[in-house]
Amino acid sequence: MRVAALYDIHGNLPALEAVVDEVRRSEVDRVVVGGDLFPGPMPCETLDLLLSLDLPIQFLRGNGDREVLARRAGAENPKLPEPVREVIRWVAEQISPEHEVEIAGWPEMLRFEIPSLGEMLFCHATPRNDTEIFTRATPEEQLVPIFADLGVSVVVCGHTHMPFDRNVGAVRVVNAGSVGMPFGKPGADWLLLGPDVEPRHTAYDLEDAAGRIRATGYPQAEDFAARNVLSPPTEDEMLDVFSRVELRT
Repeated sequence: MRVAALYDIHGNLPALEAVVDEVRRSEVDRVVVGGDLFPGPMPCETLDLLLSLDLPIQFLRGNGDREVLARRAGAENPKLPEPVREVIRWVAEQISPEHEVEIAGWPEMLRFEIPSLGEMLFCHATPRNDTEIFTRATPEEQLVPIFADLGVSVVVCGHTHMPFDRNVGAVRVVNAGSVGMPFGKPGADWLLLGPDVEPRHTAYDLEDAAGRIRATGYPQAEDFAARNVLSPPTEDEMLDVFSRVELRT
């Protein structure tokens, strides 16, 4: 059994298109979309592409998806910075009622077995909630209470947009990275699961993608093209940022 885990797409349709092409060539049996399809510059097109795949597909709801649903319901999170609230408002206005129903049905976690890897748990950030931050550098002793007693062999997560593969106690914890907003090398990060855990990095035409993103009505299209597609922050920069906020909700 082979599973493609695609996390943190963030409406980056050009990145997703390239990854889908590679997923098809990898002859997977299932696709798991691990949350934060939103916000991003091409939200409807991104969701429609995934829903049109002729492959079994399961979705998780990430914190970004949750905030878009809340905005559709007339609520807004005052704890979020205004630039984040701005893009969430925009995405909430773009999606259709049918999209809203689809997103509302996504669970927070998935659990199933991949025979070569054992029992798998897929979550967006941690099994406790969809906003906690931890990285490859977070001390293991801080993570054991989160990952102990889950009854699984492997946990697959995302949220921090940086791939890693580490052990926490007896559990293998793997971050899928980000398809649409990677930190580190430009491109698209995802996971191929089965028979082992294989990190994948898919290259695509970044200049073309940046042009397509700039042509959208996304409120921060230029910034997204420049900082999330053409020249993302480095892993070291983000490890420093996240070290100040890790394991806070």
